[in-house]
Amino acid sequence: MSREQNPTPDAPTADPRPGRLTAAAALAALEGLALAAGGVYLLVLGLTGEPDDRQQAVTGGVTLLVLALLPLLAARGLLLRRSWSRGPAVVTQILALPVAYNLLQADSVAIPAGIALAVVAIAALVLLVNPATTRALGIQGPGRVQEPK
Repeated sequence: MSREQNPTPDAPTADPRPGRLTAAAALAALEGLALAAGGVYLLVLGLTGEPDDRQQAVTGGVTLLVLALLPLLAARGLLLRRSWSRGPAVVTQILALPVAYNLLQADSVAIPAGIALAVVAIAALVLLVNPATTRALGIQGPGRVQEPK
């Protein structure tokens, strides 16, 4: 049997994946792709363009590319129904909220980006803490004993 046919202990696969879980994974992936795109842009600008500070642009680009891994890995884990993936996904959303707030404080075209980021982060948080998502990931509440199989 292939790996996809063998269920893992932390991923109950008997039930179909809830739409909320798929939507949360899609939002996490969207954030990861946005971070990666920003990282590539800064890296290319730092290497070929005329940035104010070449070293800072390259460092910022590499940092964004590395940070993009967290939501992308979390999105993959959510799609595969791995219980560990909810933690990194929630952390990503919590970290996105202060960034959105700072973008909203700017007097520029960053305000719509701040609104979009805040909406995505709040929507993803709501989806991630939803009881259907928690059940689909096989996460037990505090004080609950897992039933033997």
